[in-house]
Parts: sequence; structure tokens; C-alpha cells
Amino acid sequence: MKRITLNADLGESFGAWQMGNDAALLPLLGSANIACGFHAGDPLVMKRTLALAKRHGVSIGAHPAFPDLQGFGRRRMVIDADELEAMILYQIGALQALAQSEGLRVTHVKPHGALSNMACEDIAIAATVARALCAFDSGLILLAPALSPLAEAGSAAGLPVVSEIFADRGYADDGQLLPRHRPGASITDPATAFDRIAAMLREGAIISENGVRLPAQIGSICVHGDGPTALTIATGLRQSLAAIGYRLVSLPDLT
Repeated sequence: MKRITLNADLGESFGAWQMGNDAALLPLLGSANIACGFHAGDPLVMKRTLALAKRHGVSIGAHPAFPDLQGFGRRRMVIDADELEAMILYQIGALQALAQSEGLRVTHVKPHGALSNMACEDIAIAATVARALCAFDSGLILLAPALSPLAEAGSAAGLPVVSEIFADRGYADDGQLLPRHRPGASITDPATAFDRIAAMLREGAIISENGVRLPAQIGSICVHGDGPTALTIATGLRQSLAAIGYRLVSLPDLT
């Protein structure tokens, strides 16, 4: 059977404010990207999410972002490379400390929101992200969008890289995600999500809104944990992927 992992961005509640349904989503996943307090999450949310991941045998990754709680990490920021590297290291370290208290280890990193988008456009920012991972642990897996400069920078730095596609987001013809304000940017229908994913896996390519095929290696599928139909999409994907011959594994099992 072919191997693939389902991942989702979790631990994005903050204090009394709740985001998503992590407890229901985690059993469906192979890997979880946990917010580290800069765009969402707080120490207690992080610790509770880690405990849930441990219970379900889900591998864990840091989900670092720009320091933007009010904007959920989706606002672009201009930050000096040295400062950005330090911010990323800080967030990975915070999650690793809490993971260690649960007998776990951070095995991957996936940048969030505007940080990820900018790293997928600007090779210098992508190199800064990769440099931060190498400084922390050169064995950390970089989970990056397929065909992105971020994935290229990770490979160039010698990091293990797993490329992902998104079940609930549409693609532009250049392989980038459609901006969230564009029609077709967000996909909430589970059947539509699976049909798109099945086609991309079958063809080994990202398929854009206009049908452009961009050949890509695909190791992981992301479902955004804050999406309104995240649980339904993840449930359907897990069942449907198994039906077409995929074995669902964790990120470390892919490298």
C-alpha cells in the first residue's frame, strides 16, 4: 500500500476562546501541527493538545508564526532575518519543553499563515526558516507546501522534507494557494475535497482552479483544524484514502 499522512493545525484555542474540535479531530490524523503561542495557543492549550496527541499516537510538530494574536498570524510582517530565526527557535523550544513533560518529542515543523505564505514566495525567508530548524535539530522534518521555495530551501539545507497539499483550499495556476478572499479559495464540501485530492494523488500533481497540472511529490494532506467542516472532511478522507489503497501513517514514518 502507498503511504500518506493526514495533518491538521491544532492547539489554536487561546484562554477562554475556543477554536476547532481538537479532541474529535486528533484520532483521525497521523500528525498534528501545534500552535506555539504567537498566533494562537497558550501554554495550557499546548500541554492539553500534546496530551491528546500522545493518547492517540499522533506525531507532533511545531506550528510557528509571526507574533500576531489579533490577526491569527495571517497578517504579513517585515522582520529581520536574525530576529525571525530567533522567533522560530523560541516557538519550537517552547513546544519541545512541554512535549518533553509529556514524554514526547517534536518531530516536525510547519510554518503558519503569513509566515508560510511569505516563505513560499521569497527564498530568503524560506532559507531563514530552514536555518532555524537546522539550528534546533537538523533531523526535524520540514512540512512544506508542494512545489514551494520553502520545500526547496529545506532540501538545500539538508533537512528531511515532506511536501503537502491542502484538502480544503483551492490552488492558483502557479501552484500557490488562492488568497482567502477569492472565490474557490476555501472548500467546505467533503465530496469535493476528496474528489480533488484523489485526482491530485492519481496524477501526482497539484491541479489548479483552471485545471493546470503541476507535477509534485505528495507526502501529506492538510485539513485546516479551524475550518467549519474540518471534522467531516478528515473523516471522509481517512475512509476514502484507505479505500483507494493508501495506508495512513505519521510524518516520521514517511522519512
